[in-house]
Amino acid sequence: MTALEQQLKNPVWYSLNETHKKFAVKYKEVLFYDQEVCTFGAFFDEDRTTAASNQYLKTTDSFFFVSENKTPKVDCANVFLEKKIDGCQMVLNELSDVSITEEIVLLGDEHINEIYDLVWLVMPGYYRRRTFEMGNYYGIFKEGKLVSITGQRMQTNLFIEVSAVVTHPDFTRRGLAKQLIAHTTKEILKENKKPILHTNKGNSAIPLYEKLGYTLTRDMNWWLYRRK
Repeated sequence: MTALEQQLKNPVWYSLNETHKKFAVKYKEVLFYDQEVCTFGAFFDEDRTTAASNQYLKTTDSFFFVSENKTPKVDCANVFLEKKIDGCQMVLNELSDVSITEEIVLLGDEHINEIYDLVWLVMPGYYRRRTFEMGNYYGIFKEGKLVSITGQRMQTNLFIEVSAVVTHPDFTRRGLAKQLIAHTTKEILKENKKPILHTNKGNSAIPLYEKLGYTLTRDMNWWLYRRK
């Protein structure tokens, strides 16, 4: 198994050990992101997750454990499973040729509130304002309004995840997301890193990702826990 393959089996863990080390909150052998940035947690030994989740929930009311095939253990007196998201990981094979006709802007601190509002409009529930600090964000504006974005989330020295693929409902079916994903992927390749992404199984966007050159590789599941 190559180093990249090993990292992709537990992307949150390796992100928090490398590029995102400054965001890491550690409880023995379990790692979480600082809850102001992201509420993902990772582990190798599920026997360690009970005590760690109790500690982490002192700082936030909910969090995700992200795992390919392991089931976390929690203290049912304090924590309950709100939902399990059956997800999958996709890795770029070869980027398809995509014509970029839109003006794509590297977003800055002045756009944080616009990004937050757009993500919460389309995919409410997980994004935090400081999620912006995890990587570069790119956007398309129409009439001075941010209408479509992509971002970078988990990353190490070997890979960067494309995330926050969001378009305002009034501007869908115009190819904006396709161009943004292609642009973000090209920017990752410039850093000599492997572009990856995660999505729900059965997501209607999967055929688009496949047309762009991404291939389904493995399950990657999100266990959403909440404090009782």
